[in-house]
Amino acid sequence: MDIHEQLRDIKTQLRLSMNGVVSQSMREKGLVYKLNFGVDLPRIKEIAAGYEKSHALAQALWKEEIRECKILAGLLQPVDSFIPEIADIWVENIRNIEIAELTCMNLFQHLPYAPSKSFQWIADEREYIQACGFLTISRLLLKKGEMDERASEEFLDQAISAFLSGPFHVRTAATTAIRRFVQYNEANAFKVCRKVDNLKDSALETEKLLFNMVKEGVES
Repeated sequence: MDIHEQLRDIKTQLRLSMNGVVSQSMREKGLVYKLNFGVDLPRIKEIAAGYEKSHALAQALWKEEIRECKILAGLLQPVDSFIPEIADIWVENIRNIEIAELTCMNLFQHLPYAPSKSFQWIADEREYIQACGFLTISRLLLKKGEMDERASEEFLDQAISAFLSGPFHVRTAATTAIRRFVQYNEANAFKVCRKVDNLKDSALETEKLLFNMVKEGVES
C-alpha cells in the first residue's frame, strides 16, 4: 500500500470513528481545528497500531489540517529520521495546546536532541513554540531531573519570566516544568527557593502566586 492509499485508509477509519458531540465540545473549549472528527485518543492509538512507523506517512499526515492526522503523525514518525530542521517546521505549525501536548509526549521528548532544542524553543517569542519547549522539558524532567548549573540557571530564568508575564499556555507549561524541577531533589528545590525568595512580600499578585506555588511544591 503506498502513502496515498495509507492516507485514504486512515481517513476512512477516522470518519467511521467520528464523534460530533466530542468535536463540538472541543470547539466550545477553544480547541479549534480546520477539521476535527472528535475521535478519542485510545481509538487514534488503535489506528496508529495498524501501521509501521514511517517518515513519509507521518510527514503526509502532519500536512493535513485535521486534528486526528496531526496526532497520528506524532505517533508514527520515527525518531531517527526526524532531524532538527523538521522539528522546527512542525513546531512552527502547531496552533493549539492539545497538539502541542500530544506531540511533545509522543515524539519531541524522545528526540536525541530534545534537551538543546527545548531550550531553543523556550527562548522563542511565539506562544506555542515556547509552550512546546516547556512541555518537552517537563517530560525530560520526569525521566531525568539533572541539569548542569548553567542549564538550570537558564531554565529557571526563562520559566520564571514565562510564569510572570507569558501568555496563558506558556505560563501553564512553565508552571508544570518548575514543579517537576522542584520535586526532583532538594538541590533543585533550594535553587528555585533562592530565585523566588524576594517575591515573598510582593504586592504583585503573579509574584505572590509564584512564591506560594514554589513553597507548596517544596513542602509537598
